[in-house]
Amino acid sequence: MHWSHAPVYWRAMSETPRSILQRVFGYHSFRGEQEAIIDTLLQGDDALVLMPTGGGKSLCYQIPALLRAGTAIVISPLISLMQDQVDALHELGVAAAVLNSSRSQSEQAATEQALLDGELDLLYMAPERLTRPRTLALLHRSPIALFAIDEAHCVSQWGHDFRSDYLELERLAGEFPQVPRVALTATAEPQTRAEIARRLHLDQARHFISSFDRPNIRYRITRKDKTRQQLLALLRREHPGDAGIVYCLSRNKVEATAAWLQQQGLDALPYHAGLPAEQRRQTQQRFLYEDGIIIVATIAFGMGIDKPDVRFVAHLDLPKSIEGYYQETGRAGRDGEPATAWLAYGLEDVIKLRQMLEGSGGSEEHKRRERLRLDAMLGLCELTACRRQALLQYFGEHDAPERCDNCDACLHPAPTRDATEDVRKALSCVYRTGQRFGVNHVIDVLRGGDTTKIRQFNHQNLSTWGIGRHLSTRAWRSIFRQLVARGLLRVDPEGFGALHLTEACRPVLRGEENIRLREDVTEKVSGRPRREASTLAEADQPLWQALRGLRKRLAERDGVPPYAIFNDHTLREMVASRPLHEPDLLRITGVGETKLARFGSDFLELIREFEYPDVESTS
Repeated sequence: MHWSHAPVYWRAMSETPRSILQRVFGYHSFRGEQEAIIDTLLQGDDALVLMPTGGGKSLCYQIPALLRAGTAIVISPLISLMQDQVDALHELGVAAAVLNSSRSQSEQAATEQALLDGELDLLYMAPERLTRPRTLALLHRSPIALFAIDEAHCVSQWGHDFRSDYLELERLAGEFPQVPRVALTATAEPQTRAEIARRLHLDQARHFISSFDRPNIRYRITRKDKTRQQLLALLRREHPGDAGIVYCLSRNKVEATAAWLQQQGLDALPYHAGLPAEQRRQTQQRFLYEDGIIIVATIAFGMGIDKPDVRFVAHLDLPKSIEGYYQETGRAGRDGEPATAWLAYGLEDVIKLRQMLEGSGGSEEHKRRERLRLDAMLGLCELTACRRQALLQYFGEHDAPERCDNCDACLHPAPTRDATEDVRKALSCVYRTGQRFGVNHVIDVLRGGDTTKIRQFNHQNLSTWGIGRHLSTRAWRSIFRQLVARGLLRVDPEGFGALHLTEACRPVLRGEENIRLREDVTEKVSGRPRREASTLAEADQPLWQALRGLRKRLAERDGVPPYAIFNDHTLREMVASRPLHEPDLLRITGVGETKLARFGSDFLELIREFEYPDVESTS
C-alpha cells in the first residue's frame, strides 16, 4: 500500500500519549519507561533508549511522531524490512512511507512532496540515504518532528553489527540542533552504550535503560552430539508447526541444513547474503506471511524482523559474542508468549571462530576485544549457574536473581565433580606433547591410542600416554572445553587449534588449587511449551482456529502479514472474553479505533456465530 492510500488521523489539541496509545495502537497502559521516553521527546529533548526486543521500542517514537508537528524520520539499517513496518502502520491508520531505492522514481518524488507538504507522520530511510547532500537539503526544507535512530548499536566499531554509514549520523546534531533525536537499541553492554552516546553526541541526552530480561524465553545450551538429530528432536517434540529461526555459521551449512530439514518433511528455507536478492525477498515474505516457516540462516537474517510469533531460535554453531547471541535469541517470543532459545556448541566452534578472527583484517585492538567477547560467550556456555543471571550481569544488571527457573541450568542443574586430578593429567599432557597439537591428538595420547601421529612423534613413550584410559573421549572433550572456557588453556588459531597452557593453570599444576567441573549429561527434553493448552480449553479450539482463519483471509486481502491484523495475544483475548459488541471488542489489547472500524464487524460476526449458532447474526 502506498502512503497516500492510508487513512490519516488528524491531530487534535486534546490528544495525549495515552489517548494515542489506546485509540491508534489499542493498548491500555504503557510498559516500563515508555511514557517517560515519549514525554522527553515531546518536550524536545534527546534520548538514548536501551530496551529488549519485544519491549515496545517503536512506540517510543511513533507516538511522539503523531503528536509533534512535522514528520518523524526513522533511520533503519535494512531497506528490505522498511515496507513491512510501513504496511503495519497503514493498518493502524498512520501516514507512513519509505524513501529508498526499492521505490520507483515517481514514487520517490511523490513521497518527497508529501514530506515537504507535512502530510506524513513517519518516513523511513537508510542511513546512507539520509546523509546524502540532496536528502539533507530536502529535510532542511521540510517540517521535521524528530529523528529516530533504530538499531543504534550499529554505530559501534567494536560491536557485532557495525555499519560505517551509521558514523555519518553524528552530523544530525549539528545540522538539526533544534530537532530531538532518539537512539534505540536492544543490544548494548556498558562499553557499547558509551560509544553510542559519544558518536551520536547524546552524552547530554536522557538515558533510559530498561531491564534486558526476556522472562518468556527459555535459554538452553547443550554440547554438540549429532547436532542435526538434536535439532530435529527439538522441532518435532517441542515446536511442531511453529515458526522459528535456525542460525548457522557458514553459508554452506545453511543450505545443507535447510535441505536436510526439507527431507525430514519440514518447511525450511535457506537465507544468507550470497543468495539472489529476489530469493531472499521471497523467503522473507514467506516467513512473515505464512505460518510454520523455519528459516535456516546466517546472521544476515533477522535484524528488524517484527514477526511476533517466532517460537524458537536455534543456534547450530557458537555465536561470536553474547551481544550477538542475545540479539539473535531476542527474535523469539516478541509477543510475550513462551519461546525457546536453544544452542548446541563444541570446542571445534571455538577453534573455527578463533581462526576466522585471527585471519580477519581488523586491528590488533579489535582482535583483542573480539577475543574477550568470544571468551565471554564460551563462559556463558560452560556455566553451571543460572544462564539468565549471567546474561543480565553481562549487560550491567547486577541485581538479577540467582535463579530464573526458566533456563536449563535452573531446571536441570548439571552435576559437578572434583576433577582436579583429571585436569592435572590433561594439562600435563598438553605440556608433554610440546603445546603443538590439537585436542584430538592430546586425547588420543591420554587414552593410550595407537595412531600414526602418536607413532610418528613417539608419544607412546611419554609419561602421560595412557593415563586417561578411565575416561571416554567424550568426557575428555568436555574437560578440555571447560578448561578453555576457564582460561587455563588457550587455542592457537594459527597453529591448527594447538592447545597452549596459560598462567592461570600454574596453581592447579602445583597442587595449590582444586577444580570442580561440570559433568555433561544427556539434554533433558522440556516438552512442548505450554501455550495454547494452558490458555485455551479443548472447547475453545474451534473458535481459535476460526479466528486465525479469518485473520489470514483479511491479511491476504490487504497484502500484509497476519499479525499486522491482530497478533495471537489479541486473538486469545477474544477467545477468552467472547466480545459481542464494539465497546467490548475495543477493550481487548491490540484493538484500537482504526482496527475496530476496519475489522471489528468481521470478528464480531464470527464470534456471534459461535456464541449463538442457531441465531442469524445481526449488527
